[in-house]
Amino acid sequence: MSILEKHKILEKNASLLLVFSFLVVTIGGLVEIAPLFYLQNTIEKVEGMRPYSPMELAGRDIYIREGCYVCHSQMIRPMRDEVERYGHYSLAAESMYDHPFQWGSKRTGPDLARVGGRYSDAWHVHHLRNPQSVVPESVMPKYAFLERRMVDPTYMADKMRTHVAVGVPYTDEMIENAVADFNAQIDPYADGVDGLLERYPGAQVRNFDGNEGISEMDALIAYLQMLGTLVDFSTFEPDASR
Repeated sequence: MSILEKHKILEKNASLLLVFSFLVVTIGGLVEIAPLFYLQNTIEKVEGMRPYSPMELAGRDIYIREGCYVCHSQMIRPMRDEVERYGHYSLAAESMYDHPFQWGSKRTGPDLARVGGRYSDAWHVHHLRNPQSVVPESVMPKYAFLERRMVDPTYMADKMRTHVAVGVPYTDEMIENAVADFNAQIDPYADGVDGLLERYPGAQVRNFDGNEGISEMDALIAYLQMLGTLVDFSTFEPDASR
């Protein structure tokens, strides 16, 4: 009996087709899952990675709420054209505290995995107010209304506790100082800046005018300016044994 004839029998017998489909899916699943049981950790530890500071976390929530991930990815693939345009390819560790991750599925706009520090705060303000003022061909909508909406950090500690429940290693000290750290990151002369930087190494203290509170635009910019800045790729060496 030829292979074609055997295949016809399989196609005509629904029960037999179901059994063989189950076997194929089972074998394929085992091939993908079994190696994970032999790895101590599926994410390589990378120096510099830390949980988001309270302000960065607030900005990330705004980023998700406004659907920025729909048009912007945060995942640079290890291909020459992408690395030359955006920078070092993305590491799994850079998304280890993202729930959910922000890799995205398409790029209407550029990838943002390395956008931190690439532009000034003022550039981001103009870009969010009127994207076409800095990128004429942009199809991005205007987000000027974010300037008129203030962020209330009152429940920031509760938000951090929620992230602890899904594995983000916020300590009791971080949670206790959530509001203080949020306020410290808006003023380089605040009393709590040293504590903020000790808990969140590399956090960029913004010089925002907080007389009337911190706007959602300020928080969003703080998040964007952090992206891709935590890992020092000039000294990073991938673990070849993995």
